Amino acid sequence: MVLAAGLGKRMRPITDTIPKPLVPVAGKTLLDWGLDALQAEDVERAVVNVHYLADQIDAHVSQRVSPRITVSDERRELLDSAGGIVKALPQLGDQPFYILNADTFWLDQSPSSLSRLAALWDDGRMDILLMLASMDDVTGHSGSTDFLLDGDGRLERAKGDPSGLVYAGAGIVHPRIFDGADTIPHSLNAYFDRAIAAGRLHGMVMRGRWITVGTPDAIAPAEATVAAWRQQEQ
Repeated sequence: MVLAAGLGKRMRPITDTIPKPLVPVAGKTLLDWGLDALQAEDVERAVVNVHYLADQIDAHVSQRVSPRITVSDERRELLDSAGGIVKALPQLGDQPFYILNADTFWLDQSPSSLSRLAALWDDGRMDILLMLASMDDVTGHSGSTDFLLDGDGRLERAKGDPSGLVYAGAGIVHPRIFDGADTIPHSLNAYFDRAIAAGRLHGMVMRGRWITVGTPDAIAPAEATVAAWRQQEQ
């Protein structure tokens, strides 16, 4: 599930004419950074939700061969992160699935972060498994940390603790967490908190660089990070 329905207000004036997931960074759109990561894991199908300037995203994803894209249409009402997933559940099925934010991406080496997440997933212990980044490995993040990770991989809220980690916009969730949920606007944060209370929110620290592009002035640092990474790999 690729969450691509946001309004992208902080990216104005760029997003006056194009949706944020289609903003180009280092040679490809933010959306394609995520879809390419899924393709590299041989993910066959991805659900992409749309709302703002949805026709542009529709046209863009229709050109992809892999993964095959199913569009979840939120033109009538923006449903936020969890509401969008609930609406898409009929397309997502009853098995754990990746979730990705369409406005962040990452650079890593083999084994990839997504393959490491899949290898770490334990259905008996987890309802949600989040990809996390160290503050030393992020570009464009101006906020504080999100989670503290214990020795068993469980997470709790960092509450501003500088030793914490940043949620890196990707993870695996089991659809059972949405049992009984209504298709109304609501956030994934409520599900994170429920999983914390049950001891079933886990995390994995990525190896590489995580990049978030929230405002127009974040594009240049993001592209510099990508250029430096590519130079290092040559």
